[in-house]
Amino acid sequence: MKKIALVTGASRGLGWELTHQLTTQGHFVLMGVRDRRQATAAWERLPARELAQTIELDMTNPLSFPWVYEHIERTYGHLDILVNNAGVMLDGELSNNSATTIERDDLKKTFEVNFFGIVELTNTLVPLLLKSEAASIINLSSNMGSLHLLATQPAMPKTFAYNTSKAALNSYTLHLASLLSDTKVRVNAVHPGWAQTDMGGPTAPLTAAEAVAPIVDLIAQGVYAPTGKFLHKGEEVNW
Repeated sequence: MKKIALVTGASRGLGWELTHQLTTQGHFVLMGVRDRRQATAAWERLPARELAQTIELDMTNPLSFPWVYEHIERTYGHLDILVNNAGVMLDGELSNNSATTIERDDLKKTFEVNFFGIVELTNTLVPLLLKSEAASIINLSSNMGSLHLLATQPAMPKTFAYNTSKAALNSYTLHLASLLSDTKVRVNAVHPGWAQTDMGGPTAPLTAAEAVAPIVDLIAQGVYAPTGKFLHKGEEVNW
């Protein structure tokens, strides 16, 4: 059965690949994008363009969130899938510990996109997800946001702003999953792995398609999916 999905940051990388794979499965995807020119180019690359539509969405501008809610409610009446994919990493080189060097503005912008924007958008859309027969909220996180791994594996990158924003997103995932535990909404954080995207670079071991496939499989589980988990390829990651 066709589901209605919203994927943020859908003009490139994992967001575009998620859109591609979901539309291939017959779902209709609203591609949340900030740049209209990039949006058109991304939409035109899709083999199943009839199953996707771009929608202007700036994660740093919460004034756009009620409009997104109204558009979905008016057009579809509900939302089945929300993938919070949009994110930034402004710390610089992965090998540098940026705890004392991160600029104030970069720290704030990282949290605006990676945490505050996601929380406000998701909270805005929860009423539409509650109208679904089997809804899924996927928060794209990272193992670099795992406090356990940061504490036990010295080689883990110490990009302070990025890591901390993902740790905060993990906390939100747990809180929201608990709040919605008696509903048909599944809420999970996912570490996609190091993938070949603009952020991951061309030497990453995973293609975007390989990184996204387990996320699509998780969504396909519907009400039988776990909730309140931090997952990588279906296996739990330590928070």
